[in-house]
Amino acid sequence: MAPRASPREPFLGERMSNQSFEVISVPPQPRRVILVSIDWTRDKDPRLPLGHASIVAALRHANVDVRAFSFAVNRSDFSEEHILWSVLESARGLEARDVDLGLGVYVWNDRVVKRLLGAVRRSGFAGRIILGGPQVSYAGPGLEQLYPEADGFVRGYGEEAMVAIAATSERVRFPGVHWAGQLDAGVQAQAKLETLASPFLEDVIELSGEQRFIRWETQRGCPFRCSFCQHREAGSRLRRRDLPMARLEEEIELFVYSGVNDIAVLDPLFNLGDHALAVLRTFQRLDYRGRLSLQCHFSTLDDEFLDACEGLAVRLEFGLQTIHEKEARAVERVNHLEKVVEGVRKLHARGIPFEVSIIFGLPEQTLESFRQTVDFCLRRQVPVLKAFPLMLLRGTQLERERARWGLEENDAPIPSVIRSHTFNEQEWSRMEALAEALRQTEGRHPDCVEALEVRVVSLPDTSGWWSPAA
Repeated sequence: MAPRASPREPFLGERMSNQSFEVISVPPQPRRVILVSIDWTRDKDPRLPLGHASIVAALRHANVDVRAFSFAVNRSDFSEEHILWSVLESARGLEARDVDLGLGVYVWNDRVVKRLLGAVRRSGFAGRIILGGPQVSYAGPGLEQLYPEADGFVRGYGEEAMVAIAATSERVRFPGVHWAGQLDAGVQAQAKLETLASPFLEDVIELSGEQRFIRWETQRGCPFRCSFCQHREAGSRLRRRDLPMARLEEEIELFVYSGVNDIAVLDPLFNLGDHALAVLRTFQRLDYRGRLSLQCHFSTLDDEFLDACEGLAVRLEFGLQTIHEKEARAVERVNHLEKVVEGVRKLHARGIPFEVSIIFGLPEQTLESFRQTVDFCLRRQVPVLKAFPLMLLRGTQLERERARWGLEENDAPIPSVIRSHTFNEQEWSRMEALAEALRQTEGRHPDCVEALEVRVVSLPDTSGWWSPAA
């Protein structure tokens, strides 16, 4: 049976002419994608986060009617009712087959998304719901049980997958797209970086007016396989690929022209090979005077890279996590401490600002071993030392092995590991207090852990201090 015609569906008009029919084709009503981002942001962040904006740019480049919204879950005025109203208003007047709702699911918004999906369906939204993001990308089979209201799921990069989904009301077959009720192949969607639309060059992220800070990427993927991290596919490394230099040069020119003065580069590991050197030399050539925050690794910190940083206002960020081999092997993140020491020495000698991050709550960690990691960094005058609680992110090896290490989480909105075989909750609280003392003394840390502990007296509640956008 043919589908029932509606004013917003394709139809054929006919009129009589010399006892014959002339067929007039009327273009179909464009399908609409409502794309919602529920993020953890800072006041200086652009209105649309980078990953969300990249999908919007791909959809617009493909001439898809897309309505994009971004909400900060950590703002005091955050309202789930406002999100619901925005979705329903954007879908008003459209047939169910003509509208898709897309949401990214992260550790900080998982509970909100689950509540929102139920409210959207109860309010009468009959279009398709498509979910992506890390909580989907790294989940195993059973997504339908986690999110029963959803129709489809995108694992991996969402740009090309969402364009394919938006092109038809049918359940399109596309690598990385899983439809509820069908066999789940667990495949990750990829993206052709050489043809990907730029959210900056397409004006999705507007750089006019007061927007002087942006988040940016020059590559995707990471060669390391830390068991606590989602920058990898299950059981394998996520292959690193570079964005084309021609695009990056255009973006850099736009940043300089627009007066952007603070760029946080989100590459999991920036200082790798000639690509990083070419990016830095482009900033030098265009006489960029703003700040560049770059995530780096001590093992690949060589003089050629440091030379390329000369003349630029760089801030290098290093993930050390721990100095103890036993803990490092437990999370597959072994460091060569001699390279760390040498790298810190070179950074001090060149006067390059840098920061180091460590983790508390690791398998095999004790309160004393964490103190030793903190002390190692303080005695080497690391100017900014940040300590973050361990999280068991969905689909990571560490999440699957929690029982092996006795890892137990709290029930905070963003759960953290607070107990294991090697530390109890009281000892974890002591580590958390040291982390807060580090936060309070950034840029003016004491020179040893004993001096830092003097500050651990009547510290305020720190349950909400962690920010994934750091």
